[in-house]
Amino acid sequence: MEQLIMVDALKRASAKRITVVTPFYGYARQDKKHKGREPISARLIADLFRTAGADRMMAVDLHSGQIQGFFDGPVDHLFALPVLAEYVTRKYDGEQMTVVSPDAGRVRVADQWTDRLGCPLAIIHKRRDPNVGNQVSVQEVIGDVRGRVCLLIDDMIDTAGTITKAAEALTVAGAAGVVCAVTHAVLSGPAVDRLKNSEIAEVIVTNTLPLSDERRFDKLTELSIAPLISRAIREVFEDGSVTSLFDGNA
Repeated sequence: MEQLIMVDALKRASAKRITVVTPFYGYARQDKKHKGREPISARLIADLFRTAGADRMMAVDLHSGQIQGFFDGPVDHLFALPVLAEYVTRKYDGEQMTVVSPDAGRVRVADQWTDRLGCPLAIIHKRRDPNVGNQVSVQEVIGDVRGRVCLLIDDMIDTAGTITKAAEALTVAGAAGVVCAVTHAVLSGPAVDRLKNSEIAEVIVTNTLPLSDERRFDKLTELSIAPLISRAIREVFEDGSVTSLFDGNA
């Protein structure tokens, strides 16, 4: 709400152009109706910013790419992969690593990781019990992870249920170790306790969301997304190319 009020104030002060930088796009997971009588909150957020007077939006690792179409104006979709991957390559041996997608929906992003790190890909296949809502009954690993250090990737950790269960499945499948790299550290409810007690050796996140002291723990590594966002802002205000930040032509 505060950001909307700021946009409105700038518009009423006759700002020539207003670009909203929202590293974590709120309500992004509600990008469609999962059942009847549900809102499409991600579209509502875009409409609110447009109505307030925003001309352009910038966000990091949207939950789904189609959210870019919700805003009636340019949307710069930034990716934290370069920031996370740089840290991973400095600390871990890529030849001993396998990138793991926690579900079928993140395979495309996992492919980008494998291209960058030069390592194989595995997928966690989740099968749900139709008689039990919102619970995964079976998780099986597709791909060879035995003796490998597995890098679990995702856009966010909320309650950490999915990622900790995935780590358990990888350990059972013979993984030598499990590390996770995630952009948005929501860390709600039991997330911190689950991660502390999980098979995951290190949880790598970015600072798209502020982390209170209560949500910090020994396994957690926080990386700054500020340099990436500052370069993107420069490209926008110098009428350059934000895409160049990710295609090697910046």
